[in-house]
Amino acid sequence: MEIKGKATEKESQSPKFTLPVDSEHKATEFRLLSVAAPHMRAFHLSWVSFFACFVSTFAAPPLLPIIRDNLNLTATDIGNAGIASVSGAAFARIALGTACDLFGPRLASASLILLTAPAVYFTSIASSPTSFLLVRFFTGFSLATFVSTQFWMSSMFSARVVGTANGAAAGWGNLGGGATQLIMPLVFGLIRDIGALKFTAWRIAFFIPALFQTLSAFAVLIFGKDLPDGNFRPLQKAGAKPKDKLSNVFYHGITNYRGWILALTYGYCFGVELTVDNIIAEYFYDRFDLKLHTAGIIAASFGLANIVSRPAGGLISDAVAKRFGMRGRLWALWIVQTLGGVFCIILGRVESLGASILVMIVFSFFCQAACGLTFGVVPFVSRRSLGLISGMTGGGGNLGAVLTQLIFFKGSKYSKERGITLMGVMIICCTFPICFVYFPQWGGMFCGPSSKTVATEEEYYLSEWNTEEKEKGLHQGSLKFADNSRSERGGRADSETRPADETPSAYV
Repeated sequence: MEIKGKATEKESQSPKFTLPVDSEHKATEFRLLSVAAPHMRAFHLSWVSFFACFVSTFAAPPLLPIIRDNLNLTATDIGNAGIASVSGAAFARIALGTACDLFGPRLASASLILLTAPAVYFTSIASSPTSFLLVRFFTGFSLATFVSTQFWMSSMFSARVVGTANGAAAGWGNLGGGATQLIMPLVFGLIRDIGALKFTAWRIAFFIPALFQTLSAFAVLIFGKDLPDGNFRPLQKAGAKPKDKLSNVFYHGITNYRGWILALTYGYCFGVELTVDNIIAEYFYDRFDLKLHTAGIIAASFGLANIVSRPAGGLISDAVAKRFGMRGRLWALWIVQTLGGVFCIILGRVESLGASILVMIVFSFFCQAACGLTFGVVPFVSRRSLGLISGMTGGGGNLGAVLTQLIFFKGSKYSKERGITLMGVMIICCTFPICFVYFPQWGGMFCGPSSKTVATEEEYYLSEWNTEEKEKGLHQGSLKFADNSRSERGGRADSETRPADETPSAYV
């Protein structure tokens, strides 16, 4: 009776949520049109802030025909600036992922956004190829906020809907890469029509994305929460959340080979998306002799596809997982990303404007859906080092973009159409390692779960904690996550009865 009374008392003190939640207080439903705190509010704050960073980072490409004349940029200068815009974030994402594990996504995200906003303002005073490269380099660091977006969604939504939440938040954020293709030419045109010279108008135009980015950071700080139950620091002070060590987070992240494979494959879905954002407007402008505004609209359709494509990837991941579990998520990722590579090859080979636009739209769907499918898998790689694994994967995306642009789109070694075709071949080759991702409790693409009797979710996630840490009770969050992630067994999860020694209490 005493134990029951304590349980009832504890239950009565639990916070109440608008959305149904699991034992970790993560939402088990994803309601897109809701702004309920803290789950859906975190969703909307994360995608809007990431959207702002995307707009800032890719504000320059749609205006490049004007900027290159003003600053006397060569093809090599433009290629170097495009590479610079995505290179810094490769390492910033790993650092931000670790910061999320230690300090929470809210503070980590807002801090980075505010630190990179000055670079967007300074774009307006760029006066040489070198200064233009530098402002694009430092602005590009803001793309690391993708990691905090994915960490935040994985902290707010349960296993059954985490793919959908991650896909929608990142997809709507990536939408900024397409929206800026429309926004910047429009803002530039309005400023020029008011009376400014064209070489002055493009500079003034950069104050719009800079201000938007700054305001989004303050919104995250003021209205967001790190976790369903509150922010990291107050929860740590109250003893409700253990304070982890950097060395432990780092070790368990970098020693998990699954994170490295996902980093490689993500380099050739999201990395390709970043590459296309940098080259596609200029590609249509030069190859088909279009007007700047027309090329911008066509290029925008690639990024704007994120409104449905990346969320669709997350939805597909969650849908196949209900029937086939983690193995279904892996198969869906491999198939969709490989098809993206096929359509990328076709895009580089078609010669008519209409066919190029059609193939580009189909290619954009598969490429961006693969991004959403990737982050349907990432949340399950590690519970303790979730932020670092997210950062490694996200950093792989940026690194893939850097390498792709260096190899295929720097200078004049390849025509852009030839570079696009070769990029498609690279996508197919770098997607194959997904076959080697294997979870002992769930299996992989070609093998079922381990025949070991102890190959359970609890064993997998508790392996990240040593005996001393378990005695202190630091592993409790992993126990709850292990129990909630049993859904990754697929259809058999509902038909199997949990053995008595597999209950979370058996590991306390």
